[in-house]
Amino acid sequence: MTTTRPVPPTSEPWPEAANYPPPSPAGDRAPVDPLFPPADPPAPGPKGPSSWGDRLRTLPGRARRGRPDDPRWARPALLALLAATAVLYFWNLSASGWANSFYSAAVQAGSQSWKAFFYGSSDAANFITVDKPPMSLWPMALSVRIFGLSSWSILAPQVLMAVATVATVYATVRRRFSALGGLVAGAALALTPVAALMFRFNNPDALLVLLLTLAAYGVVRATETASTRWLVFAGAMFGFGFLTKTLQAFLVLPAFALIYLVTAPTGLGRRVRQLLWAGLAMVVAGGWWVAIVELVPASARPYIGGSQDNDFLSVTFGYNGFGRITGNETGSVGGGGRGGTGGGMWGETGITRLFDGDIGGQIAWLMPAALVLLVFGLWATRRYPRTDSARVGFLVWGGWLLCTALTFSFMSGIFHQYYTVALAPAVAALVGMGADGLWRARHRLPYAALLGAVVAVTAVWAYVLLGRSADFVPWLRWAVLVGGLAAAVVLPLAGRVSGRLGARLATVAGLAALAAALGGPTAYALQTVSTGHSGSIVTAGPQVQGGGFGGPGGGRFRAGGAPGGTGFPPGVQGGRNGQGQAQGQTQGQNGFPGMNGLPGMNGQNGLPGANGRNGFPGMDGAGGEGRTGRGTGGPGGMGGLLNGARVSSEVAALLKQDAGKYTWVAAAVGSQNQASYQLATGEPVMALGGFNGTDPSLTLARFQQYVKEGKVHWFIGGGGFGGGGGMGGSSDSSEIASWVQENFTAKTVGSTTLYDLTAAE
Repeated sequence: MTTTRPVPPTSEPWPEAANYPPPSPAGDRAPVDPLFPPADPPAPGPKGPSSWGDRLRTLPGRARRGRPDDPRWARPALLALLAATAVLYFWNLSASGWANSFYSAAVQAGSQSWKAFFYGSSDAANFITVDKPPMSLWPMALSVRIFGLSSWSILAPQVLMAVATVATVYATVRRRFSALGGLVAGAALALTPVAALMFRFNNPDALLVLLLTLAAYGVVRATETASTRWLVFAGAMFGFGFLTKTLQAFLVLPAFALIYLVTAPTGLGRRVRQLLWAGLAMVVAGGWWVAIVELVPASARPYIGGSQDNDFLSVTFGYNGFGRITGNETGSVGGGGRGGTGGGMWGETGITRLFDGDIGGQIAWLMPAALVLLVFGLWATRRYPRTDSARVGFLVWGGWLLCTALTFSFMSGIFHQYYTVALAPAVAALVGMGADGLWRARHRLPYAALLGAVVAVTAVWAYVLLGRSADFVPWLRWAVLVGGLAAAVVLPLAGRVSGRLGARLATVAGLAALAAALGGPTAYALQTVSTGHSGSIVTAGPQVQGGGFGGPGGGRFRAGGAPGGTGFPPGVQGGRNGQGQAQGQTQGQNGFPGMNGLPGMNGQNGLPGANGRNGFPGMDGAGGEGRTGRGTGGPGGMGGLLNGARVSSEVAALLKQDAGKYTWVAAAVGSQNQASYQLATGEPVMALGGFNGTDPSLTLARFQQYVKEGKVHWFIGGGGFGGGGGMGGSSDSSEIASWVQENFTAKTVGSTTLYDLTAAE
């Protein structure tokens, strides 16, 4: 968009919007508010294959200099931000060990077998896959192939994804707003506690967030010039996101498509055709792997983990799809409680869910500010042309925030605190864009007052969140509150003071406001990177009163996080500091759904069904050592569901004896249990029943045939749910475990119970 009257040059770090007249009206439109002055997008570079050489050759210089209209300090500040993000996230990286051993075992398998790499198998012998598509595993498996198997080689690609995501958020915001707004957005993302957790962890969420951020960048670029190329790029990112975490990648897709359909600067017919091309790109990028898996005979590939029928599509639309929304997840552990019903396994649903308990400390520090600034941005651009890129920016990031936040707030199925990392780029971008506009107009009292109000609300909310962990840096909450409120008062007053004094007051107040807004999340992020995290459920930051497994009103078990308290719902009385001493109370009416409490909890590394048909196996207190959640042997917390086991050198050596003679050196119920032994030995271990132990991955008759053929050496007692029971799912694993117990002699090594399947009683 060209303008005929002066506008604040974007090269100035502190543009004074009040010193410039508003742009002239276009046609019969009302004058455009100067809060977001019209600006042309950066000039596009040369296109086509012939330009690739020149673009690659000039890339270092362009990366160093930045845009021609950037202020001199902008690119050094960005490079410093990216370097600081890398240092912060690489710091103490190996403290988390195998992190989520469920995925680390699959990474190990993929580094040993290209077939396991392609399918995302849990073991190199390709018995069963993880319960997600494999794309998030591929960068980690390639890293392990290059650098060898270690905690660092598994997690390093996740850190690089963090740096790339921060850079993409900056680039997306900078397309239309100032360099200052982009830097604020990038810093807010890097210091979000749940981002500091998940970009140093091996779950699929890190890659998913990067891909969705790239999709947002593609949509913003496409709407500038109605670019088919960039819209197709965005569609491909959604497709790759599907191959990372299935339907979660599509939560923001309707909003993005609608935004382009309404705002792109071209005719409606062409907009529709472009969206169809983008949809085709999405289907191709996300569907090629699915098509291969569906077409390959089941006998020629591993079992699809998480399914009850060995079908990837049923996992996609059931267990990992709509089941997460409705809570109807066969073979899983039940959903969340409806608002006002007292909570459930994953906490109460409702509009305040993301602000409650320890979920608030993961992501909610800047959410009130982001929501206020979203409304401000849409109001400020209400009279802008349909195609205005400032409003497009607010719509893209606001659509992302609202679609994802509302889904997370009301989904009744499995919900973990770390899911909220999917909100971090949107919250950060909205804060950066909104703060940029208000800072430009700080000399106008209404906007200065709004800026002060946003700072005050953010400081008060940070005071509340820090109060939930009152023993953690207790002085910080008061410093944030006092500093934030002082900045909120000075900011409007500074705009009334002319000359250099007013500018200095505004600068000092602005820095104080930024420190108050980011002080709480920074402290939580620093605590997160200084602490090891492992297991299936991890949270950022220190222990929070009323948080942990079960959400508000539940216990404070911090699986893989800081030490907690009981942690499980009534009927699963966990030991202090995550030791997992299950008491097996049978009256647990509010315990796990349909289980009538937890019978059968008194077995020695208990086998599924050994002491209570529907009981949880192996809950004899072997799981968890506070911060890392690792056990001393046998299955980890919740019978190996939440955390793996700590495998002694004696057990590992025993399993590795004559390993070359067997397809699997051992079999174990549940993938977390299996993963620990596989990572300790480097040899394939069979995960009976998949993650929960409830997948019908192998019948008793087929397992007996494997034993007869000498394909499995040992059976490891405990692990997983196994019995199905009130969760639904298959009881095959329980039947196998019972058959092993009845026909083979137990051998106890330390606290681990083994059965030699080559020596019948």
